[in-house]
Amino acid sequence: MNKRRVAILISGGGSNMLALLDSMTGDHPARPCLVLSNDPDAAGLARAAQRGVPVASVDHRPFAGDRAAFEAALMQPLEAAQPDILCLAGFMRVLTPGFVTRWHGRMLNIHPSLLPKYRGLRTHERAIAAGDREHGCTVHEVTPELDDGPILGQARVPVLDDDTQETLAARVLEQEHRLYPAVLRRFACGSREPLFLE
Repeated sequence: MNKRRVAILISGGGSNMLALLDSMTGDHPARPCLVLSNDPDAAGLARAAQRGVPVASVDHRPFAGDRAAFEAALMQPLEAAQPDILCLAGFMRVLTPGFVTRWHGRMLNIHPSLLPKYRGLRTHERAIAAGDREHGCTVHEVTPELDDGPILGQARVPVLDDDTQETLAARVLEQEHRLYPAVLRRFACGSREPLFLE
């Protein structure tokens, strides 16, 4: 069986990207074909290159105010790499419905909350402020609505009495590194059955 080709989009250090790359070995049904960033200086690009994965960047700054033009430029390395699946891993640009629709059913994202709670930013701060006893992360399919696609997996962590945003974020990130590779493996096999990790 042909391995599914996976492109990973990042904006920074790419810790989730590394977890995905390190999982795609052996009998895994997918292989990385590209790591792409909107920041030419993203530390994750060098980390991916060290692992022998092709890298590319499209700096979003020259396209200020013209997301369609930025996305057209973003499509060029993607079309060259011909991925079957796109994984957003800390990609900090909001994508237009036109771009998302083009990859419908083939694009995943990881979000640091138990969706549908806390779409958008500052999720750890908001969970603590709300007095939540539980928090976590979600992998979902990307749809035009922000953080709103079908849920493919979730992992939960307790919120402790003395948690700060930083301590809670660190515990959630550990679970992200478990959850995203596990969901990708299943998704690459054709399964959309949600996976719930404790």
